[in-house]
Amino acid sequence: MLVSESRALGTKINKRHMKKHSKIFLSAILLQLLVNAVFAQAEKNSLSLSVGYFNSNNQTQYLIARAKSKIDGKFQMIPGISVSFYISTETPENLLGKAVTNDKGEALIFMPPKAKDEWMKSAKVGFLVSSASTKLFDEAKGSFDLTKAKILIDTAADKKITATVMELKDSVWTPVKAVDVKIAIKRLDADLNVADAPTYATDSLGIASADFKRDSLPGDAKGNLTLIAKVEDNDLYGNLSAEKVVPWGKSFKYYSEFDKRTLFARRGKSPMWLELLAYSIVVAVWGVLIYLVGQIKKLKKLGVN
Repeated sequence: MLVSESRALGTKINKRHMKKHSKIFLSAILLQLLVNAVFAQAEKNSLSLSVGYFNSNNQTQYLIARAKSKIDGKFQMIPGISVSFYISTETPENLLGKAVTNDKGEALIFMPPKAKDEWMKSAKVGFLVSSASTKLFDEAKGSFDLTKAKILIDTAADKKITATVMELKDSVWTPVKAVDVKIAIKRLDADLNVADAPTYATDSLGIASADFKRDSLPGDAKGNLTLIAKVEDNDLYGNLSAEKVVPWGKSFKYYSEFDKRTLFARRGKSPMWLELLAYSIVVAVWGVLIYLVGQIKKLKKLGVN
């Protein structure tokens, strides 16, 4: 009787200890999860936002925002960040639009017509970009203070190219000195410099000059080339570009060889000599194999006899 009662008492005590230890264990797990969540929240990466202004041919204007963050000691471009663009002030009425950064960490919007009134107020205008806080990054802001400017491109009969840079001062377009201008030929992959120098500085009249030294360069069917003058990543003016078409190239006509026998033609249109060579190799290899099989059979017959 005493033995059974002591066993029952021991069982109750063990159950109480187990419940107590279970509660302590669960509390420890919850505490650890809470600590992990707090640290995860605290370990957000800081995000850097910048915005650039682009003016193409003094007609098309657009903004590009770039998002980057320092991860593992290196700056990396961050995709998937929702960015809001503003003009002058970060207010709902001055919102230009929203975009999401692509795999290169860039988001682009074109200047909407509603920005005209704010744009016309002054010779200088500011652009702002902002992003909200996410699970991985803190909120971020960036800005660019723009001085309105434009670039013009012209040519002379002796194949001299001039690019003129002007900024808006007191409602008057004024030449700008000492601005680096890139004068090049527009190509499919990248711009090709018209001469050896990559850039040219404007003089007191705001003019940068370059000589065209790319003779016999292939153009279109009529021999036309597209010249381009650029101001890139300027701290005051942003990115400006102007283009002009000139007949200084060599006419180029495209001839399709799709149905002709060439080395890089489609299947069944390879050169005859190449097909003969390939088929000859195949026949020679199989001929040797068949000959060897025949010789093996003869050896077997000789062994049997």
